[in-house]
Amino acid sequence: MKEVIRYLMGWPGPSGFGSASTAEQVTQHLSLPPNLTALITGGTSGIGFETARVLAKRGVRIILPARDVKRGNEVRERILQQSPAAEIYVLELDLSSLSSILCFCSYFLSLGLPLNILINNAGKFSRKLQLTEDKYELTFATNYLGHFVLTEVLLPKMKETAKETGRQGRIINVSSMIHKWANREEFHLYDMLKSKDYNATRAYAQSKLANILHAKEIAKQLKEKRVEITINAVHPGIVKTGIIRDHNGFVTDCIFFIASRLLKSTSQGAATTCYVALSPKLEGISGKYFEDCNESSCRGDYDRMARVLWEETHALLQRKLRSRMKHGIIT
Repeated sequence: MKEVIRYLMGWPGPSGFGSASTAEQVTQHLSLPPNLTALITGGTSGIGFETARVLAKRGVRIILPARDVKRGNEVRERILQQSPAAEIYVLELDLSSLSSILCFCSYFLSLGLPLNILINNAGKFSRKLQLTEDKYELTFATNYLGHFVLTEVLLPKMKETAKETGRQGRIINVSSMIHKWANREEFHLYDMLKSKDYNATRAYAQSKLANILHAKEIAKQLKEKRVEITINAVHPGIVKTGIIRDHNGFVTDCIFFIASRLLKSTSQGAATTCYVALSPKLEGISGKYFEDCNESSCRGDYDRMARVLWEETHALLQRKLRSRMKHGIIT
């Protein structure tokens, strides 16, 4: 009950911020080093756009992947209107397509830019069963598998950047409190990718739990190898963004109207991501789960589950991508 009251009142937690804090507020007094580069998936709308806008305002170079490049360029212009000196690259990417991810990474790496921050923000909630070109269920493939591949391929660049600059790299997986709805007994990679008995909410919850388990396992691996990169998961809060575009309708609109006092604004929703990406207080903090700009507990406290999921995903990708990519790019 105390936590509910804290949320409703917007009272700050140990970090000095809380549910009412905005992305601009949590970053406004930071003294950032020059030449920081952040890659933000899902940055053309909602929380992702606000994250990109605020980071650009703070002087961070932005890599903006976009499935629709035209829309991406329009977003770039919107940000430049507010921050004329911002450096923003728009590159084509469809996270539901393994081929598109590999093409995107190849092009990005050819630019020779550093990579300090990777924000795996993009999300999909598909009301009906849809399959990707790789024949995987769309929600889980986009939210988890696509970000897994993106992270694996870009990790060497992040390691290189951290070593050359002496700055710790950061990876943020945007998850959701809905991860708590995932049933552990139904959490099997191949079943989730094929999803014969499809349920939209279950698929989304499973993908969000997978995001957390991914962060926990990668954090463990990086720590064991003494790599100067952290990875954490965040719950942005309940925000009416494009993630629920497939659920727009009278009933949904009524629910959101009634619950409006519980909802966060987009800027409040982006606050935790921006805080975890930039705050010096989180130097060396990895494998954790944050909400309302403070560390919290989560359903993903299962080291064995995290390891098994990583091993199965890695094995799947080795088989799937062996004929498409040079040996060693997934290591």
